Amino acid sequence: MTKKHLITSALPYINGVKHLGNLVGSMLPGDVYARYLRQQGEEVLYICGTDEHGTPAEIAAEAAGKDVAAYCEDMYTIQKDIYERFGISFDYFGRSSMPANHKLTQELFLQMRDNNYIEEREILQYYSHADHRFLPDRYVEGTCPSCGYTKARGDQCDGCGRLLEPTDLKDPYSAISGSKDIELQSTKHIFLLLDKLTEPLEAWVATRPEWPDGVKGIAKKWLKEGLQPRCITRDLKWGVPVPLDGYDNKVFYVWFDAPNGYISITQDWAASIGQPDAWKAWWQDLEAVHYVQFMAKDNVPFHSIFWPAMLMATGQPWKQVDYIKGVNWLTYDKGKFSTSQKRGVFTDVALELYPADYWRYYLMANCPESDDADFTFAHFAAIINKDLADILGNFANRSFSLIHKYFEGRLPVVLDQSSLDQGLLTKVSTMVADYQKSLSDMKFRQACAQLRGLWVLANEYITVNEPWKTAKTDLLQAGVCLSHCIYLLRLFAILGHSLMPTVSLKILALLNDPLTESEGSTAFAAGLEFTAYKAGHLLADPVRLFEKIEDDRVAELTAQYDGH
Repeated sequence: MTKKHLITSALPYINGVKHLGNLVGSMLPGDVYARYLRQQGEEVLYICGTDEHGTPAEIAAEAAGKDVAAYCEDMYTIQKDIYERFGISFDYFGRSSMPANHKLTQELFLQMRDNNYIEEREILQYYSHADHRFLPDRYVEGTCPSCGYTKARGDQCDGCGRLLEPTDLKDPYSAISGSKDIELQSTKHIFLLLDKLTEPLEAWVATRPEWPDGVKGIAKKWLKEGLQPRCITRDLKWGVPVPLDGYDNKVFYVWFDAPNGYISITQDWAASIGQPDAWKAWWQDLEAVHYVQFMAKDNVPFHSIFWPAMLMATGQPWKQVDYIKGVNWLTYDKGKFSTSQKRGVFTDVALELYPADYWRYYLMANCPESDDADFTFAHFAAIINKDLADILGNFANRSFSLIHKYFEGRLPVVLDQSSLDQGLLTKVSTMVADYQKSLSDMKFRQACAQLRGLWVLANEYITVNEPWKTAKTDLLQAGVCLSHCIYLLRLFAILGHSLMPTVSLKILALLNDPLTESEGSTAFAAGLEFTAYKAGHLLADPVRLFEKIEDDRVAELTAQYDGH
């Protein structure tokens, strides 16, 4: 039985516009994979949404001078619009703050409690006398004990990435007021007994040998070091309320409710299509669905250990992830992207600078899959100029221009078995199969290199056959060559649709191809049809597909976004 494909990308956090590293870390590779599967005729559901609870949302809303709910609604609208303009083809982009997630998270929690995986404990927590409140971990800042970073948060150090507890910090202070007048006081919180789930988690991870090495390594490291009970409540008002007496001023910690959003957002999707029970076929039919998650590597512990443990603790038959595509970090000019320092390119600005497909191709061609990757405008320009303008763009321009010059813009020859270049067809067929396998295996960098190889092959083909010369002495021979070029362009539009959907549709429009009506979402096999057009098929007037990025513009952009 053909399985359905459930795809989720890590929920982007609500506190501001995301940078290019966030995009390539989860949403863009998820989109390329979803588009590829749809082209194969597979049934796909691609779910994502904004992660809206927790301390950072409160802090960002306060800085913006807005009520936190209003701030989240505004930022949701902004983020959703940006992803749409990037061509991210979510089937539904929802929100973790919706009633469905509140209800689901509370239900899951009560099931965990019924199964004895929940425990109430008295803990010591920092209380700020200046702020008259207990401080959640992110409201405590100080010096990291590992790397000495002076603005480490009480949950994680952005300097070295280590997960922390507030009591680990040296010289702690309130992130709200900056006051050091804080002291540890006893308060009541709820813990998830992760240690009791160690054995089933170890057994489950062992059933996922196909996970990438980096993902397996992170999961096994957590298991080897020993899982500890983990606090799942926080002293906040913005979040999912705890459905127990005595917890009026506490909510669930954001990591506890956010992954449940994958399910609740699917529930919201089902409601949006008028089939409120449709979500069950994706989350409760365990054998019919293949589930893939996309995320940056810092999210892997939550998706390979914590959330699977939560679902196990409910005792209910929830669909667990089959494959986790963990992506490393994209750095900016050998440093970190920084919102506060205005260092790096953020997704809204990126779309103002260049078309979405420039970014989509560049980011996937340099996807930080096995190790971190570094972005510079010089490298970005080099890839766009060479791969897109000089190779694909040049081939398209030569092909269309010559057909308009010598054949009045019409398909020169209807190819048949006698005129079809069998050697070219054999090479192309092999390369397409390799490309398909790379996309199927989610090896995006490799897939881009293989697609580029096809573009190079096409340029070699037209260069060797020299139709601009043979047209003067043998018009038929030139026509046979250029007809092959037209079909190669059609193939490139279909193959490239998952990576560059807008460019692909533009090529199909130039070919006057009916596939434009279905946005290129056809089976890959269609691309190898060297007989799709009839005699006299008219092409559109040629246009330049890509504009080069000049050196002076590179220097200008490098200076503008270096954060100094």
